[in-house]
Amino acid sequence: MNACKGRGRSRAGETSVFRGLVAQRLVALYAGGWVLLNFPLLALWNRELSVFGLPLFPLALFSGWALLIALLAWVVESDRSERGERDAGR
Repeated sequence: MNACKGRGRSRAGETSVFRGLVAQRLVALYAGGWVLLNFPLLALWNRELSVFGLPLFPLALFSGWALLIALLAWVVESDRSERGERDAGR
């Protein structure tokens, strides 16, 4: 068998999600989400307070979750737009 079997493929065959800076950003988002949605930081928000009539804990939980989703969409979409600009320059 050829030891260099995968080296002959073009870059178009690779998935862009697992390359370079995007992969690092996705791993950082995963780690940040893990920390944000786990016990030590969630315990900080478990208070008997209300913000605009909403309890603080669920508000903080869903706000953090929404922030993670927005950041994930930003990272993925910015990679698509950068890739589109690179492909248009060829």
